[in-house]
Amino acid sequence: MSPAEFRLRPAARSEAAVIRGMIRRARINPIGIDWRRFVVAVDESGSVVGCGQIKPHAGGSRELASIVVAEDWRGRGVARAVIEHLLGVADPPVWLTCRRDLVGLYERFGFREVGPEEPQPDHFRRVRRLFRGLERVAGLKITVMVWQGTAGEPSGCSLPDYG
Repeated sequence: MSPAEFRLRPAARSEAAVIRGMIRRARINPIGIDWRRFVVAVDESGSVVGCGQIKPHAGGSRELASIVVAEDWRGRGVARAVIEHLLGVADPPVWLTCRRDLVGLYERFGFREVGPEEPQPDHFRRVRRLFRGLERVAGLKITVMVWQGTAGEPSGCSLPDYG
């Protein structure tokens, strides 16, 4: 299938449970899930096949979060479209936490890894400390990244201003 067979749009209230279910199945952070911040990718029938959000944190920082694509839609450009759209409407900097094995993926969008000694919002310092403990116990390796790019034009749908 071609990327033209999905489109991006703001999430609808009726899709809140679908979004939560996708996030739960992907085993990513379920905290701070508010459907009003989400962009969804939908197929020709209107079914949600991917999603993502810019999540605000105390102190004004913003996080690229909750990027999920339905298994049978992976490799078709859905995540790329969601990420590019969200970065196009968000004012930098935009932060994220991810598994270390995903660093290369996010570097392609202009993110760079942030070392523990570098300046970063309090939220991400706390997350880093939490995961440092989990890394020793469970071997889960998490890193913090930041995008300092320039906000662009939204790519095809009108969403809230994430600035």
